[in-house]
Amino acid sequence: MTPLISLRNLERSFKTPAGDTYVLRRVNLDISEGEFVTIMGPSGAGKSTLLAILGMLDDAWKGEYFLMNEPVHQLDRKKRADLSRRYVGFVFQNYHLLDSMTVYENLDVPLSYRDMKRDQRKSLVSDVLDRFQIVAKKDLFPNQLSGGQQQLVGIARAIVGNPKLILADEPTGNLHSSQAKEIMQLFKRLNDEGATIIQVTHSVLNAAYGDRVIQLFDGWVTKDEPVANSSALKQVSQVPE
Repeated sequence: MTPLISLRNLERSFKTPAGDTYVLRRVNLDISEGEFVTIMGPSGAGKSTLLAILGMLDDAWKGEYFLMNEPVHQLDRKKRADLSRRYVGFVFQNYHLLDSMTVYENLDVPLSYRDMKRDQRKSLVSDVLDRFQIVAKKDLFPNQLSGGQQQLVGIARAIVGNPKLILADEPTGNLHSSQAKEIMQLFKRLNDEGATIIQVTHSVLNAAYGDRVIQLFDGWVTKDEPVANSSALKQVSQVPE
């Protein structure tokens, strides 16, 4: 079975006065459709950089990247952006909602970039408002919502277009524990329904919701193992109820 994502000898470096500084080194990964993968590692390990490359927000890298058999490394910037809009949804630590827009309008934004009729967009937004039980919030602005509610809207925005892949960068980093638990349970349900999820997190509790842990250190993949066998999660025996 062809992986959803294949990376071969992926590298990312930055120019410095002392020469090239590598953030990612010779990354080789395969991720199958329907997996829930966690990327862990210390600050500066390259986690967010890898996520940005997977989401095609960063194009200054070398190597091979296949997404759904599409050779991303051979595509120009416009084609990469089109591919990202069709297949990828993003969830950010700081929500990244548009403050001047209502909840409804924030959910409509990613659909507006597609060749989609207004009635179809309205139907998709209405469905996700109902699914996330935030219909009553649709006319509110982000600053009228709690952090947990804003992140809920952020996730709703990520999935409104039915993406194949959800990328989440520290999705509970600004939330208190009960809100974080609700968000992770939501991710688990989305994964159970078939979504492929890749999250970056420092939290072993969050990682326990997935089924695979990839550890980075100084840009290298140092471990790639199932959650059940992960040395990083030995202290977590099960997903909290």
